[in-house]
Amino acid sequence: SGGFHADEATMGAWKKMAKAPALPASLKLYKEINELGFKIFLLTGRSEASRNATVKNLLDVGYRNWERLILRGPSDQGTLAIDYKSKKRLELEDEGYRIQGSSGDQWSDLLGYAIAQRSFKLPNPMYHIA
Repeated sequence: SGGFHADEATMGAWKKMAKAPALPASLKLYKEINELGFKIFLLTGRSEASRNATVKNLLDVGYRNWERLILRGPSDQGTLAIDYKSKKRLELEDEGYRIQGSSGDQWSDLLGYAIAQRSFKLPNPMYHIA
């Protein structure tokens, strides 16, 4: 079924390298939505400590012009992905944003509460979060 098993230290070192390839379907959808003029918020399970490497990696693989990159702060550590991402989407709604669409390579990116009107589950051959 592809992918690999890695512990937190291995994943942390991999993220710092800032060499993750863009998932083709994700980048294609991102560019199309960007061209339509939507404000794009990137919500990731990565920690705030990896912000610089994450921004470099995003720019290197072709992502541009996002409104905000949301990463896990200290109080978010240890929170299940579905709960963390739901909470962050609700915070965006509380700021007055309407979440028209959401995409992700894991179901935890899309489910929970404060969900989008349209969701796009995209393939990721590298890993799966159960």
